[in-house]
Amino acid sequence: MPEGHTIHRLALDHRSRFEGERVRVSSPQGKFADGAALIDGHVMTRAEAHGKHLFLGFGQDRWVHVHLGLFGKLGFGATPAPPPTDTVRLRLVNATAYADLRGPTACALITDAEKHAIHDRLGPDPLRPEDDGSRAWQRISRSRTTIAALLLDQKVIAGVGNVYRAEVLFRHRIDPYRAGRDLTRAEWDALWADLVFLMAEGVRHNRIDTVRPEHLPEAMGRPPRVDDHGGEVYVYRRAHQGCHICGSEIRTAGLAARNLFWCPGCQPGTGGG
Repeated sequence: MPEGHTIHRLALDHRSRFEGERVRVSSPQGKFADGAALIDGHVMTRAEAHGKHLFLGFGQDRWVHVHLGLFGKLGFGATPAPPPTDTVRLRLVNATAYADLRGPTACALITDAEKHAIHDRLGPDPLRPEDDGSRAWQRISRSRTTIAALLLDQKVIAGVGNVYRAEVLFRHRIDPYRAGRDLTRAEWDALWADLVFLMAEGVRHNRIDTVRPEHLPEAMGRPPRVDDHGGEVYVYRRAHQGCHICGSEIRTAGLAARNLFWCPGCQPGTGGG
């Protein structure tokens, strides 16, 4: 599932192509036909993201809410747009660009009130300037749940996925099995600040890179990572390989319905047994 930086990048992509323009809206697949008809030919007034949710505004009280889920894809191109396939849930077209949405978990036309309700149930997002980590800390500091599970709970913090979870905990040498309430406020503030930095870099480069300059392949004389996800990482999907820092074998285990990765040498603690 795409992490929050991808959704914020998609919001920027929509702004640059469609914001302030009249947009032709259709649903070649048919599942969004009624919603598309209500906004076809309207001006896209806003594109924004909160966590893994994308919102496209079309005037007063009309928002297209998109959640890509595990299988959703959003692609862009220059006009003239090719004939759409029957898998395209939503197509946007103006004079210069088009966008096709396929396979989302959610694609619905919602009201302002419905949009606010989605925001209200989400935690703060490191990529939203108006958010900070204080609201998340209120829940984390009282929780017996592991910090690794809390970081994936979108009600606690929005937009963090499996890669950022593993990597930010490694960067701060925090055992992923520590209970949230066992973290100090200083540790949480450092985690939040690092997520703000890392995820903003993810938006800028359109990929996840979490390795500090002194640990990059060229600095350490090691081969670069070869992975479909791209980017240099410390522990994510590096199970049974040596840690770049201490040489310990990277471990993996299931936690919060996802594969967790950590280094027992750099992140000492219970280690899940």
